[in-house]
Amino acid sequence: MSITLNHTIVPARDRVASAQFFARIFGLEAGAPMRPFTPVRINDTLTLDFDDRGSTRQHLDWHHYAFQVSEDEFDAILERIEAAGIPYGSGPHSLEDGRINRRHGGRGVYFRDPNGHVLEVLTRD
Repeated sequence: MSITLNHTIVPARDRVASAQFFARIFGLEAGAPMRPFTPVRINDTLTLDFDDRGSTRQHLDWHHYAFQVSEDEFDAILERIEAAGIPYGSGPHSLEDGRINRRHGGRGVYFRDPNGHVLEVLTRD
């Protein structure tokens, strides 16, 4: 049996707004809110479930989520990031340098979501 990640919970201040942000940037659709989650289906096997139950804390613990995409998907995502005016950068310690990286013959970019989570988009692992 191969192991497949089925879903993960993403802490959020506002689960609906966070799911909609993620879906818009990645060209996906947020699912209907189902207490206590608002899901975004990433592919046939993975769902991100946005959860705001811990949002009473002033600061959420941030997480890093990395997504490998095709070259065309990368272009579309980067275009949406730029159109939304979201600061982005070439690395996890360069989140706002306005550049992409070209590691391993591919391209990559990092940016933060409204909850402070670091999202990475790369074309090669």
